[in-house]
Amino acid sequence: MSNSSAYSAGSIPGPYRPVGGPDDTSDDGPGSGPAPVRARKSEGDGGQRRKLDYPPLPEPLPVPVIDNHTHLDFSDGLVEVSLRAALDAAEAAGVAGVVQVGSDLESSRFTVKAVDADPRILGAVALHPNDAPKLAAEGSLEEALQEIEQLAAHPRIRAIGETGLDYFRTPQEGIERQRYSFRRHLDIAKRLGLALQIHDRDAHDDVVATVLEEGAPERVVLHCFSGDAALARICNENGWYMSFAGTVTFKNAGNLREALAIADPSLILAETDSPFLTPHPYRGQPNASYVVPYTVRAMAEVLGADLEELCGRIRANSTAVYGSWD
Repeated sequence: MSNSSAYSAGSIPGPYRPVGGPDDTSDDGPGSGPAPVRARKSEGDGGQRRKLDYPPLPEPLPVPVIDNHTHLDFSDGLVEVSLRAALDAAEAAGVAGVVQVGSDLESSRFTVKAVDADPRILGAVALHPNDAPKLAAEGSLEEALQEIEQLAAHPRIRAIGETGLDYFRTPQEGIERQRYSFRRHLDIAKRLGLALQIHDRDAHDDVVATVLEEGAPERVVLHCFSGDAALARICNENGWYMSFAGTVTFKNAGNLREALAIADPSLILAETDSPFLTPHPYRGQPNASYVVPYTVRAMAEVLGADLEELCGRIRANSTAVYGSWD
């Protein structure tokens, strides 16, 4: 890890401070991995300007965990952080590795480059459900799915995702194409023996029905779990993993905490979905993999669990889904 003085609990990690600030380590030199290919908007969904400072580095976790879902292809805030610097900051917080997730062709290509650049990264590739109707309308969906399957053949790509159903942003006329894309991703995951990372927004019943109808891959993950106790019971019954993001810390997310409380401990994962969904009290600010300990500590409080034991469980579950990072 470079410049350890830049990674002090309670302070923003050096690489995440604006260029020229104290302990700035933005110049990582050659070999630091591919640069981000897209940037998050500086305004929130309601058009309000977000606070663009990153959260302070938390106290490191007693047992290193895995960030089950991150988008290192996105930059956010006032800085652009290299892969190596992002993983160094995460490691300083007790996050030993990440799953970098592609959600279109460009970010999936980035993912393949990223897993080759740093051994702390494994990858997932897919077309986001909201993109499927657009690609179908352009006549390029089949070609895009073929490339996803080709990218997924890389030995460090361990999952197909994020795929699924999103009824929040896709209008009714695009739903059937979205369902078709989801089924195709399911088929790719099964044929290649990979895990499936599901994006499920306002579509719980149809997500469950589709997976059961098509037949689930051996390992299924509901990324950024957004359901309630009823969906958690379905996951328990089917052996599907539930990955909890910073949303579980939000004040209005009682349903998520109820779901977490009854989730089978052998099916619990943790994630950031960075640069989005930063946990309380930093909601709306940029997110990064080093921030996942805030969510894990909140999970331990909900469960009344020993933090060290929960971290060990999350790490073991992550390895059960994706295999070894070594």
